[in-house]
Amino acid sequence: MDVLSPEPMPQEKESPDSEACWALLERLVASPQLRRAARMREFLLFVGQRSLKDGSSQIHEQEIGSEVFGRPAGYDTSVDNIVRVNATDLRKRIEEYFATDGAHESLVLEIPRGSYKPVFHPRAAKPALGPVSIEPRQVKSLQDAPVAGLPTITPLAGAHPPAAQSHRLLLALAGALLVALAISCFLLWTQNQSLRRSLYPWRSTPAVAGFWSGLLSARPNTDVILADTSFALIEDITQAPIPLNEYLNHSYVSRIQSPKLSADRREDLGLIVQRNYGSIGDFRVAQRIGALDPLGSNIHLYAARDFEPSRVKQDNVILIGGRKSNPWVDLFADRLNFSVEYDPKSFVNFVRNRAPVAGEQAVYNSPPAPGPNSGYSVVAYLPNDAGGKVLIVAGTGSEATEGAGEFLTSEDQLAAFQRLLHVSTLPYFEVLLKTTHLNGTPMNATIVAYRTYPGLK
Repeated sequence: MDVLSPEPMPQEKESPDSEACWALLERLVASPQLRRAARMREFLLFVGQRSLKDGSSQIHEQEIGSEVFGRPAGYDTSVDNIVRVNATDLRKRIEEYFATDGAHESLVLEIPRGSYKPVFHPRAAKPALGPVSIEPRQVKSLQDAPVAGLPTITPLAGAHPPAAQSHRLLLALAGALLVALAISCFLLWTQNQSLRRSLYPWRSTPAVAGFWSGLLSARPNTDVILADTSFALIEDITQAPIPLNEYLNHSYVSRIQSPKLSADRREDLGLIVQRNYGSIGDFRVAQRIGALDPLGSNIHLYAARDFEPSRVKQDNVILIGGRKSNPWVDLFADRLNFSVEYDPKSFVNFVRNRAPVAGEQAVYNSPPAPGPNSGYSVVAYLPNDAGGKVLIVAGTGSEATEGAGEFLTSEDQLAAFQRLLHVSTLPYFEVLLKTTHLNGTPMNATIVAYRTYPGLK
């Protein structure tokens, strides 16, 4: 009688050593995925410190916002979602590391959704496939195993032996398969080209393709940052501009809580700061730009309050709106000749020309305005100090901004601009446009003035 031996009890997995976990975290921080993302590195090091060295069982969103992103202690996380936005990005970068540069790691780090505490666990081993042995079958010919009653078959003179016939048949089949494969590859290539032409029709238009290829092909990502019109409303009500650094650290919130304002006004401003409004003209410009990359492989859309300074060093940047509603323009304001500005006393947007030449004005669209159905817009295409490119699209009104977006995606208008400059490829430039519109729809954009910077790299 056979005696069944008891199965061994499964051993409980040991928790990874804290030193090994910290060493993994340091390799991850130094990886290409995080090397140039300073804020992401600080985020990961902070939660790693709290978990591995401080022994915290929970890490709260508010303490990350305060310690890593400079938010005031006790800030309202339901209004400011900067930690959640960056946590999503950090998780993607961690996953990318373990799928590429960290594919050899035996230990894996994760930040589960709904938590900010990093979790370490051994990488699951892939099952190994053992060798498969195939027993050869012994096949004998009819001559080796004659059957009673059947005549012996003798090959005819000049006939090909069975082995030669099989060889020729295999060659014929292989040739037919190669031909079929070549035809299939050609058909797939033709279909792919047709699909690309239907998805990217602008690539067959010389002027638009020549301009946008520099933004959509030169670097991995192009970030489109939409203006924050809620922020512009706060500037309107307080009648004071707010610089980018105050916008990023939220110190401007103290202004709207000033005792110099009435209680009703403070309450109104408190409601506005919780909103993230946008302009229909800005959205339509973003829609036009997004249509250039319908698969979303290069272009990424951000609200101004969700964008991070580290991305300016990594990506190409497209800023929609003037500095009043899009404070990120402050980063490049000292390099602009034409800038869309705002007069808080007259509540009028205008374009300032910092260095007028003969025939140009110093100010455009200052009171009295050119008319109810016209406006001015500025397009600035400049190099970024970090090696990328910057495109600024701003107008004195929503329709004017939309008209600038139409100028940038119009083959006729960009080709006319090239002819005006006598160039085949547009250099870095600034252009001031006068736009007309009818019932909110841009009708025409006329070049009023421009500057070119062919020497910039």
